[in-house]
Amino acid sequence: MIKRIYKCLVPESWRISLRESVMRLAAPLYCGNRFICNCCKRSFRKFFPKGHIHRPNAQCPYCMSLERTRVLDLFLDRELGVYDKNGLKILHFAPEKALVKKLSKISGPGVEYVDADINPAFAGNVIDIESIPFEDDYFDLIVCSHVLGHVKDEAAAVDEMYRVIKPGGLALVMTLLSDREDTFEDPAIKTEEERLQNYGEYDLQRLHGLDFSSRLEKVGFSVEEIDYRKKFSRQFQLKHALGDGVREKIFKCTKPQPVISRPAT
Repeated sequence: MIKRIYKCLVPESWRISLRESVMRLAAPLYCGNRFICNCCKRSFRKFFPKGHIHRPNAQCPYCMSLERTRVLDLFLDRELGVYDKNGLKILHFAPEKALVKKLSKISGPGVEYVDADINPAFAGNVIDIESIPFEDDYFDLIVCSHVLGHVKDEAAAVDEMYRVIKPGGLALVMTLLSDREDTFEDPAIKTEEERLQNYGEYDLQRLHGLDFSSRLEKVGFSVEEIDYRKKFSRQFQLKHALGDGVREKIFKCTKPQPVISRPAT
């Protein structure tokens, strides 16, 4: 009853900020050097657990980054050099605050950063990924981590991302993966309890399988599946708590450049 009243009286954005502030106040209790968060450059003796089935040492006590956030941050920095580039137009769905702080600080001619979510409590721009209000070929980079498992119409969302990315541009997509050959989704599964039992999370609409790359390729993307954790030593993976690959694989989706036909001579 108290929890219900609290939710009714306090806006969701305030509840999120309050929860994160309380967690951050506890951060000094975790001081140490066993773990390092590459997102905020702080070290701790342990991280917070996370998940319905607790994943130990998953969440940074200071910036709230998860395993997948830290992997994505390393990829953006070391492989793409995004934080040092000029002129990038970036669309960031379900924006992780640890990455928002870094991506929003990119400055220079032509830079545009758009944080987006269908829920105004989570981003500054209310945008439905199934209907993106930008013109064709607009963005250089889309970051879409753990979104496509939650949307009602995944195909429409992928179509829209493809439409608004410039030729040669990238979408970095991540999702919860299973070892099933085919993605599992059943319209008859509707309640939170049923979703939790069948998909592993209460708000998922589907559980992606080994066919995830091919689902992204249908629209025209060229897809490279990258387990970027393996770029680093086992010691580095453990020190930065980079996860086990179930949630952390990056699907690098490239929109091909148009083929220019040359007149016969």
